[in-house]
Amino acid sequence: MPTRSWRSKGTNPHCRKTSKPSSGGIFPPAHTTRDRGHGRIETRTVRASTALNGYLTFPHVQQVFQLERTVTDLSGNPLRHEVANYITSLSTQEAPPERLGSLARGQWTIESHHWIRDGVYDEDRSQVRRGSGPRAMATLRNLAISLLRVRNIAQALRVLGRHPDWLCAALGV
Repeated sequence: MPTRSWRSKGTNPHCRKTSKPSSGGIFPPAHTTRDRGHGRIETRTVRASTALNGYLTFPHVQQVFQLERTVTDLSGNPLRHEVANYITSLSTQEAPPERLGSLARGQWTIESHHWIRDGVYDEDRSQVRRGSGPRAMATLRNLAISLLRVRNIAQALRVLGRHPDWLCAALGV
């Protein structure tokens, strides 16, 4: 049996009369923020929708949202463009697009903390695995990160490695 393929309603002359004009897709108006700093301008646009909830089998889905990030230098030259899609169990009342954007951005605060713990302290290769040792080491790493937050953590670790007496003086011991 031969297969048939149909052109979309926009190009099929038989469907033009019955197809309704698009209302801009499944997303209502977007929420956009612009931040300027660190030699760049970052524009973040959040579009949220509940229109896909009936099609998704993800448990407890309340809405989907798309976060589009565009980063340019101060002259307007594009540096980076990213689009990320998310599924959330937060309703539209609990998390309108403005809040979804801040929640997604807040996730990077957590990720940067984990990057410091692994990238600077090489936590993933730790050999401490028994009893309360892993928790104690994580607590010590978190303490060190908090104490060294004043400057570049890797640079501060190098300086303190050469001058351990400075750490004792800074802690008052």
